[in-house]
Amino acid sequence: MQLSPGEWQAIWLTAQLAGLTTLILLLVGAPLGWWLARSTSRWANPVAALVALPLVLPPTVIGFYLLLLLGPQGAVGATLQALGLPHLAFNFWGILIGSVIYSMPFAVQPLREAFAAIDARLLDAAATLRAGPVDRFIHVVLPLSRGGILTAVVITFAHTVGEFGVIAMLGGNLAGETRVVSIAIYDYTQGLNYDAAHRLSAILVGFSFLTLLTFYAINQRVLAPIKPN
Repeated sequence: MQLSPGEWQAIWLTAQLAGLTTLILLLVGAPLGWWLARSTSRWANPVAALVALPLVLPPTVIGFYLLLLLGPQGAVGATLQALGLPHLAFNFWGILIGSVIYSMPFAVQPLREAFAAIDARLLDAAATLRAGPVDRFIHVVLPLSRGGILTAVVITFAHTVGEFGVIAMLGGNLAGETRVVSIAIYDYTQGLNYDAAHRLSAILVGFSFLTLLTFYAINQRVLAPIKPN
């Protein structure tokens, strides 16, 4: 299977987008998921609903409002231009923001569930040993939540690779800037170039299958609970 330079470029851009989105959502999602799992604040449910909103909204709706916000006439885009900076529509950083927002529930939900399953008595025991909040989170919470963390990483990365609607609305189809694999497939299909569309689609199908297969294998063999003797 011979890929053109433009297709390799789209694959590399997709990998960059998925990798950065996953990293950002791990850094943001871990404290947010912990707060949602443990908070008794009246704001917990509204925040949880806001985080989960991309699960029920069409991606074109999210992309449309982000385009209005980040584009040259939007509040953020216009402010950046007034400061002598480019607006965030139709460039990589804009689709990265859109990708982070659209993939957020796929990272936060597994982390929240993993944190909620931790026995609070373990944290209390660590506190009696004079472990501070950060120390407890790093040495108790994170190791006990490794299954949820792995799920968040794999699902977020794989989901980002397949994103289309948000990127199409916010980024368009600019080679080397916003033309990820899903956009390239759509472009080929519109041009009736089904052979090229099939080639990239087959790569995504194979990647998705191998990613999930690897995830299930690791989850079963490495992250399985240790059985007592």
